[in-house]
Amino acid sequence: MIAVLSIHAPHPGLHLITGQIEEVVAAAAQKSVLAEDLSGLCTVFIRHTSASLIIQENADRSARNDLERWLNKLVPETGPTAAAFTHTSEGPDDMPSHIKSALTATSLSIPVIDGRLALGTWQGVYLWEHRRSAHHREVVVHVGP
Repeated sequence: MIAVLSIHAPHPGLHLITGQIEEVVAAAAQKSVLAEDLSGLCTVFIRHTSASLIIQENADRSARNDLERWLNKLVPETGPTAAAFTHTSEGPDDMPSHIKSALTATSLSIPVIDGRLALGTWQGVYLWEHRRSAHHREVVVHVGP
C-alpha cells in the first residue's frame, strides 16, 4: 500500500508525523497488504530537498530544541560560511536547508510488527522543516510485507 501525505509545516523545526504514518500502517493491515502475521516494512520518503525526516525523542521537547539549535550552528544562514554559498536565488535560508537535508535523511525504514510501527517507547517520526517560511510537504509512505 502506498499513501502520499500532505504535511503542513508552518515554521522551521521538527513536526511530529508519527500519527499520520500509523494511520497508513493500520489501513494496510486492514486491507491485508501485510503478511498474515501483519509484519512487514514501512518506508517513509520526503519529496523535497530542503526538508528531511528523522526518528527522534518524542517525550522531552528540550532534546528536539537542542538538535535544532545544534544543526543551525553547524549550518548557519549568515556569517563567513554562508557568504561562500552560490545557490542564493531562493533566499539566504535555501542553501543551508539543502545542506541540512543532506546531513539528515530523506527516507526512513521502520519495521512493522503485529500491524504496528516497531518504534521504541520514546521514538517519534518527524518531518524536519529547514526553511523559515511555511511549506506544504509531501511524504510518501509505503507499507509492504
